[in-house]
Amino acid sequence: MKVLVTIQHPAHVHFFKHSIWELEARGHDVRVVAREYDVAIELLEEYGIDHEVLAGHVDTTFDMVKVQLQYEARILNVARKWNPDVITAIGGIAAAHVSAVVDARSIVWTDSPVGSNRITMPFADFVCTPRKFRDDFGKKHVRYDGFHELAYLRPEYFEPDHEALREHGVEPDEPYFLLRFGTMKAHHDIGQKGMSLAVKERLVDLLSEHGEVYIMSVAKKLPDSLSQYALQTPVHLSHSLLDAADMFVTDTHTMATESAILGTPVIRTNSFAGEGDMSNFVEFQERYGLMYSTPDGEEAVEKARSWLERPEGEREIEQRRRRLLDDTIDVARFVTDAVEAAGKPDATPEDIRRVRDSDPVRQPTKRNLA
Repeated sequence: MKVLVTIQHPAHVHFFKHSIWELEARGHDVRVVAREYDVAIELLEEYGIDHEVLAGHVDTTFDMVKVQLQYEARILNVARKWNPDVITAIGGIAAAHVSAVVDARSIVWTDSPVGSNRITMPFADFVCTPRKFRDDFGKKHVRYDGFHELAYLRPEYFEPDHEALREHGVEPDEPYFLLRFGTMKAHHDIGQKGMSLAVKERLVDLLSEHGEVYIMSVAKKLPDSLSQYALQTPVHLSHSLLDAADMFVTDTHTMATESAILGTPVIRTNSFAGEGDMSNFVEFQERYGLMYSTPDGEEAVEKARSWLERPEGEREIEQRRRRLLDDTIDVARFVTDAVEAAGKPDATPEDIRRVRDSDPVRQPTKRNLA
């Protein structure tokens, strides 16, 4: 079977990497195409995943439309020449459109109720989302007990490399705080706001009184007032950094989820938070108590202060994390099995549900899923 995987974000590399390796081990032919964004290409190279870069960076909304059209045209060209059986992606605009033209099956993964879903999901053959995803895509929609980030951060797949942190000047056994700032330039961030410079500076002032502060930023350069805190470790160590941190504060999405799954308390502040927030963040806050989300930057600073004054014990945090792991399936295995099932010419959504329900880690709760 031929599988075409499209990558548009660093998190997509992590999400698909184990499935790419496993599909290849099962004898399937896997081809990866990518668009430059943040450190996505760097991660593909770090993990030794063969890939073809089809589109560059995006700086403006106009560029986003232009690059997306260019990206789709180039994927279409690849697909016409290569004839994949299945095309898979997160978000999946290009995957859904191209598969409809070249007679391939498409399986799209999403955890974000964004506007682009309206021009994606009608063309997709199968759509897979976490169980609490608020939209309904009909019969093709398969829900599962899990989150994207579990595909690479379950203990079966991830072991932190604390020695590598030490080699790069980070002492994992000493208190430190990790901050990450986005640019709000991704397609799902249009019209949204992250942290102001004043809030960032207040957070640094507060946290630096209690330990080292390290900043990761999507922007190529930090403001002068924050530049001394810029992190210099390789990008593939980001999850080890999260694992050993005492607290993570961010205005981004994916790493907030990653931090919660690793059991590192996280404060997330951006204009998405609050009423109408995405379902996965609501679950992490209300069901598991591993995240605090707020649209108010000043409130985020005060929450950080309160956590510093009354830190929750490691045992309690680990119990909450354990509950999350017990509630969820082996997402990496599900992705692999679902892609394999979707590639069959007569595949139906029931075939995808069948491989979901065969998960060896935990049988999903049928009443939660469709």
